[in-house]
Amino acid sequence: MGKMVLRLLIGLWSFFVRAMLLVLLFIAYLYFSLPNVSSLRYVSYQEPLEILTRDGQLMESFGKVHRIPVEIGQVPEHLIQAVLVTEDQRFYVHPGIDVIGLGRAFKELISTGEKRQGASTITMQVARNFFLGREKTYFRKINEILLALAIERSITKDEILELYLNKIYFGNRAYGIAAAARNYYDKKLD
Repeated sequence: MGKMVLRLLIGLWSFFVRAMLLVLLFIAYLYFSLPNVSSLRYVSYQEPLEILTRDGQLMESFGKVHRIPVEIGQVPEHLIQAVLVTEDQRFYVHPGIDVIGLGRAFKELISTGEKRQGASTITMQVARNFFLGREKTYFRKINEILLALAIERSITKDEILELYLNKIYFGNRAYGIAAAARNYYDKKLD
């Protein structure tokens, strides 16, 4: 009886080690097939064609996308804090993924069988918006996590936040916070 239990334990251990090795090889394959995140340092945004008066007043804007790129230093601090509170409260302390948020989403998935809870950090959203599609698959989520980790090693938190604030869609063809300020309030960002 003792030999049978020992064989069973060895067999289970062997299965576990092989399964973990396969998972690690799969993750390594995905990691090395990721796009080059250093390209985020040289992003050029699609902007509309604008027609201005002589004194610089906007007469008309043409294009499907309204965007006014801004640097992070131009964004009011209270707006940055509002975005962080609503989107990613631990942005400046996590390494690109929020283990607490992922755990909460995983727990919800296990208990309900449905993907109800979001777990994407701002960095993960930058990865998705610049490199991945909108499809909701586990494969894309793994790529998103790996890209977020790579992005965090490649650029600073402020650069990530700047990319996010210039890329995110605010509705009514407004991409980025400066375009949203102009579209919704007819004001400059400051």
